[in-house]
Amino acid sequence: MSVVVRGARGWVLDAHALVDRGYCRCRRPGEDDQRSHWTGRFKKQCFQMPKCHFSAGADVDEGNTDMLHKADRASKKRKRKHCSELNQGEIDSRAFHEKIGSVVLEGTTSLLASARSLGYLTGVTDAVKAPLPSQECGLAALCDMARDLPIADDDGDDDDDQQRRRDQCVQPLVGEGGRTSHLDLFSRVTQHEARWAAVVPLMGGEYVIPPRAAFLLSDFTRMRPLVRYGKRFDLIVMDPPWENKSVKRSRRYSSLPSSQLKRLPIPTLASPNCLVVTWVTNRPSHLRFVRDELYPHWGLEVVAEWFWVKVTTSGEFVFPLDSNHKKPYEVLVLGRYRCDAESSAPTSAVPVEDQRLIVSVPSALHSQKPCLSEVLMPHVGGGAECLELFARSLQPGWTSWGNEVLKFQHTSFFTLTPDGAEAGPESSSPGGSSPHLANT
Repeated sequence: MSVVVRGARGWVLDAHALVDRGYCRCRRPGEDDQRSHWTGRFKKQCFQMPKCHFSAGADVDEGNTDMLHKADRASKKRKRKHCSELNQGEIDSRAFHEKIGSVVLEGTTSLLASARSLGYLTGVTDAVKAPLPSQECGLAALCDMARDLPIADDDGDDDDDQQRRRDQCVQPLVGEGGRTSHLDLFSRVTQHEARWAAVVPLMGGEYVIPPRAAFLLSDFTRMRPLVRYGKRFDLIVMDPPWENKSVKRSRRYSSLPSSQLKRLPIPTLASPNCLVVTWVTNRPSHLRFVRDELYPHWGLEVVAEWFWVKVTTSGEFVFPLDSNHKKPYEVLVLGRYRCDAESSAPTSAVPVEDQRLIVSVPSALHSQKPCLSEVLMPHVGGGAECLELFARSLQPGWTSWGNEVLKFQHTSFFTLTPDGAEAGPESSSPGGSSPHLANT
């Protein structure tokens, strides 16, 4: 099950199981042959982290799963700076950690105890010895090229014109006869309405699209189709590409100045009392910006801060809790859209508790965050319309936008097992012909 523990302090999630939701039935559109039906699973090796990063090169006692003692020992190996040597950002980071460190430690200890009582995060895993998928993502570059493509104008204000614009900006993933060619992925929202996942050829590769998912592949300059889509969302989750030194050094993706986030049309996309959740780095200036500038600019009221705590398969922090280099947690800021008197009136919205923890083994793939649908749905109700911004993958039933929105949907990240075949670490490719569907 994807939610291993649900308690007063938060949740322990099986992030791998969360990704797998919706892929139990995969097929190629237009092919009714049973040989074209598969069960999909995200590559298991992406969620195997047996050791704390700090001691990855050192000898580790595999029987020692005492997270608290390990964090204490490792943190003493680093030479601490004196307060007089810290810059203002480091001083602010230390102050923030001192404020919430005990919350993270005590809550994680309690949640891990419950998880271990169920046999989870005990260090005993069915390890898959295989390299990580290494598919190069060129989607952002394609979005840059698509900026020169024409896009429908905004003329006309009556109902017929608005309906015409909505029709122009939406297209089905699968057309008549199972056709998936000639899709305009960059200026139209693509919808997959079926209740099964589709394995489809797109842009010279093969991708697995979950059921009832919609997506737009674009950057800031071409967001209008998402606005014209006509939906108001009850839940919006975003993981902005924050500026920081690590990103600049790695050049893994383009970062975005914080001020540019104000351009996102949240008031147009959000329904009354929409819950907005933003992933924030541990840089205090980013957290202050979201709480004091960004959310007020959109008409959002901050209702809670949650923490994603990253642990190994043995239940250790991935970095020592008191590390001066990196912390084993990230912050999520939750806000409600209350822009006018109507939306600020008392509603049936479920209150959001503050300082909850989400504990999981992180993906080894850069920037892949755990799916939050299981923990957020109780706060938005059944049948909620959900949107992810700056997405790098799709979720069943969600709408997703970003310039790498299909990054982790490439078939190289999945193991696809033909129906009726026994799943294993070395399953054959569906149909036995496509190199993109090779399994490890």
